[in-house]
Amino acid sequence: MADFDRHIDTSKDRNPLNASLPRVRFAPAPSGYLHVGSARSALFNWLFAKNSGGVFILRIEDTNAELAAPEYYDAITEPLKWLGLEWDEGPYFQSEREALYLEAIDQLLQSGQAYFCDCTREQIDQRNIESGFQGGYDGYCRDRNLEETPTASVRFRTPDHGVVTVTDLIRGEVQFDNEELEDFVIRRANGTPVFLVANAVDDADMAITHVIRGEDLLNTTPKVLLLWEALNYGTPPTYAHLPLLVGEDRKKLSKRRHSVALGDFKDGGILPEAMVNYLALLGWGPSDEKEIRPIEEIISLFALENVNKAPAFFDLKKLEHVNSHYIGAMPTETFVDEVSEYINKIGWSPANYDRSILEALAPHLQQRATRIPDVVPLLDWVFEDELPEETNEKEVLKIAKAMGADLVPEILEEAIRRLQDCDWDAETLSSEIREVGDALNTKSQVPVRIAVTGRRTGLPLFEPMAYLSRELVLERLQRARSNLR
Repeated sequence: MADFDRHIDTSKDRNPLNASLPRVRFAPAPSGYLHVGSARSALFNWLFAKNSGGVFILRIEDTNAELAAPEYYDAITEPLKWLGLEWDEGPYFQSEREALYLEAIDQLLQSGQAYFCDCTREQIDQRNIESGFQGGYDGYCRDRNLEETPTASVRFRTPDHGVVTVTDLIRGEVQFDNEELEDFVIRRANGTPVFLVANAVDDADMAITHVIRGEDLLNTTPKVLLLWEALNYGTPPTYAHLPLLVGEDRKKLSKRRHSVALGDFKDGGILPEAMVNYLALLGWGPSDEKEIRPIEEIISLFALENVNKAPAFFDLKKLEHVNSHYIGAMPTETFVDEVSEYINKIGWSPANYDRSILEALAPHLQQRATRIPDVVPLLDWVFEDELPEETNEKEVLKIAKAMGADLVPEILEEAIRRLQDCDWDAETLSSEIREVGDALNTKSQVPVRIAVTGRRTGLPLFEPMAYLSRELVLERLQRARSNLR
């Protein structure tokens, strides 16, 4: 939990622009697993802080107890650590700062800028149906001078006229007409404060200089700014609302429609360096269109002013392309450690696992893997006595077609004959199988590959094949031959 002895006292001057260093915050709600959109927001905050020599703060927005779940706390912090986005302060939990928010709400009540409301949602909806009002809450309790009751909420009295101007580093000036903003709830009927108040209080109290978050929160910004002004907090932070991430359907990435949980990508073999590299270039990037950048370069070049306004397309194929680069660039020992960890995690216990073989084959594996799990179907035939069963229907048909060619029986018979007593090394095996093809005036490697590995494609055949025993290779070739008509 948070260490609140680090509470920042700016009561004498709540103007965050007087802070000596830029201060940003990432403020997720613990209502689900951290998804890639939120991770991108966290990353941009972290990059801004690193680029400017500022401070990156983690704040947990858990004011709504009905949505917040303790099991999701680690689901926020652990992925951030996995990405390397270590925070400088926090985590601060808003549920532990409730007294500050209630104090601010009392101040607004006393100044007449907030009032009690006992309307239910059903009553509001019914009045709107009868009157044709379409602006949300109709201000029914504004002048009723209600006293506090166990069922009364507190609403902020939105100005009747004027505009709220949000100065945004990405979108420029965005204006909201006050008359189109309803008197919004700042304290629920159960007595708990709404995140709008918590945001205003915390941003002032923690001297936040820049609020960097998703475009979907832009419509809440004028409400926070109205609260900020009403509470006399001085100059507000500078805002930057990031473009939304969209999926293949060109709709906003959604937990309901897309597999976007960061933990799923981690479990699926995406490397943290690759994810950081890819997310950093979603909506931002220098004009050279360079895809692979070390984190130090990204930090040095990062600027909010260069973030694009348009939605950014989350392309899984491109992420895998970036990931394949980082897999290929890994030191052999690191790669083998990653693969070994994955093998243990999925509970695969191959009968003949040998780390030294994995190390020897690592360069080939790294050239072909887009994710760490890709290694298993490339290796299983080496470490298991039994051939893997191909499950891809299209591939099964292609294998059947390849093994149904006229000369395949002869190829296998000749391969069996030649491999009975030859030297057992990659170079010799390659030479013998090539000579099989030369003798029969055909290509000989594909049937041998299918017989020995169970697949048409994979690693270069002969180096890993040399790690198998002669007896096992011959057994597989003989079995394949016997299965042919």
